[in-house]
Amino acid sequence: MSDLAALIPTLGTATWVLVMIGALVVGLSKTAMPGGGTIAVGVFALALPAKESTAALLLLLMVGDATALWVYRREPDVRTLVRLIPSVLLGIVLGTVFFATVGGDTVRTTIGVILLVLIAVTVWRRRAARVTKAGPVPSATPAGDPSGASPATATPVPAPAPSGPGVAISRAGYGVLGGFTTMVANAGGPVMSMYFYAMRMPVLTFLGTSAWFFAIVNVIKLPFSAGLGLITRDTLVMDLMLVPLVLIGAYCGAKIARRIPQGVFEKLILVLTVVSALALLVL
Repeated sequence: MSDLAALIPTLGTATWVLVMIGALVVGLSKTAMPGGGTIAVGVFALALPAKESTAALLLLLMVGDATALWVYRREPDVRTLVRLIPSVLLGIVLGTVFFATVGGDTVRTTIGVILLVLIAVTVWRRRAARVTKAGPVPSATPAGDPSGASPATATPVPAPAPSGPGVAISRAGYGVLGGFTTMVANAGGPVMSMYFYAMRMPVLTFLGTSAWFFAIVNVIKLPFSAGLGLITRDTLVMDLMLVPLVLIGAYCGAKIARRIPQGVFEKLILVLTVVSALALLVL
């Protein structure tokens, strides 16, 4: 028993409480709150030194990825995933170089600013698109609608995804930023949430695509993190102890996600991304 106790990292009570909360948030973020994982980034950064927290969180995120893949294994937009991977790989390489040459505070500030800019641009583009395409609001039930439901009470249907050359440029930009931010601080969730939000994906497609995207990306990141010497015995033991909390969070998130209306889900994405960005700037 004493030999086993010697393997457990010697962390203070407050540190254990913080990393336990972070592990629950990781599980929830993987199955119900894309972008919310950056809250876990802030919590782990409070509990552990910056570089150690990045490695510890990466391993827990991979556990969360496995649960999300099981829950949403039939939901991804495969075409979107394939198109994103090249630019994401470039972002990971850039993030590795950046991570190796600057301090943790600079990393967090840079990512927080990027996220706030992306939020502002995405909201502006969505609002401009609605104004451009807005037409007269019908005053009566549309012909051929046997239910008699009015537009105000009908179930909202996500608008078609945008297309064209601008989308390809936007996709490349989001991919590079997503790879960069996920490599330097495991904070790519809000960036990619903004991209999937802009693509107007239904809730389950959004969650499934996000699950597959980060499962692939985090596996790619692992050798980069190991090469930087970030993964230690203490990190592995601590994460092993936190795995049950990730699974509990993922289970609760999966139950919640299938009951979230599309409109509420989109607002939740925006709010969580703003909170995540501000957390990175002030923590």
